[in-house]
Amino acid sequence: MTTRLDRAVGAVLGSAAGDALGAPYEFGPAGQLSARGEEMRGGGGWDPGEATDDTQMAVLVGESLLERGGLELPDVFDRFRRWAAADPKDIGLQTEDVLTNGEPWDLAAALHFQVNARAAGNGSLMRASTSAVYFAPAGRDATMAAARRIAALTHGDRAAWEGTAVLHELVRVALDGGDPLAALPATLAQVHPGHRERYGLILAPDWHPGLATEFNGAVWPCLGSAVWALRTTTGFADAVRAAVDLGGDTDTVAAVTGALAGARYGSAAVPESWTALLHVPLPGFGDRVLDAAGLRELAGRLSAAGGAAATAARQPESGRRAGPA
Repeated sequence: MTTRLDRAVGAVLGSAAGDALGAPYEFGPAGQLSARGEEMRGGGGWDPGEATDDTQMAVLVGESLLERGGLELPDVFDRFRRWAAADPKDIGLQTEDVLTNGEPWDLAAALHFQVNARAAGNGSLMRASTSAVYFAPAGRDATMAAARRIAALTHGDRAAWEGTAVLHELVRVALDGGDPLAALPATLAQVHPGHRERYGLILAPDWHPGLATEFNGAVWPCLGSAVWALRTTTGFADAVRAAVDLGGDTDTVAAVTGALAGARYGSAAVPESWTALLHVPLPGFGDRVLDAAGLRELAGRLSAAGGAAATAARQPESGRRAGPA
């Protein structure tokens, strides 16, 4: 039986492993992973086991939460900007524009959305594993609220906020030892009314990726595909393989699937042959590269710090009302 800590490590490590597994197949056709029969291979500009912007940004979020003692949105945005300025191998067009348009942290994404009227990419989903682990002990409302705030740093469309909030909550349920699929109805009830119906469709038991009306680089089919992969398989590796074999935005769909499956099955379910090659460069932050051991340590610290923060928020302070402000 897995422990909560093991599941927390599984979420972070599993997301990174999915990202690296899917990276060489990005924007390709379906079935490439199965057809080639080779896992953690290089290709598409990526070395074997190299994680992409998905995991790089997740690490930046996690390190900000730890170093600032909680969610400090300007600090997260500054780390994102520093990373973007260092010319990472991959960065989403929307995210790049928001991080390089020179606008302040609390306006950049909103102004981008105002001008482009499109900002429902999956870029806030891809980096959510670390924040999901940190905020899980605070409960459903708090973790979903935090997800929306972090997503809004780069995505002005509320659809991206709500999808990230759903992912946070499903990871929370899994970390608590519950079944994230069984939690979908209650989770959907917490989605903004203007977005609930659409998310209800793509998270329904009879939905499958073939029904998607957008490329899986959009937030809806990306999240739906990850939930589908979890629902239609019985283990971590098979879920992530299924996600990669969908084709398209393979690294991100697999990263989101890996976060869910890792939280459900635990870190021991992530194949050692994948983690042995796993590494996460951090452009803009010196020559730092996190390996699997570094990701495990980060996840453990996030789980512990998030638990401590949630406990402190529930304790009354002298002369002050209990709970977070």
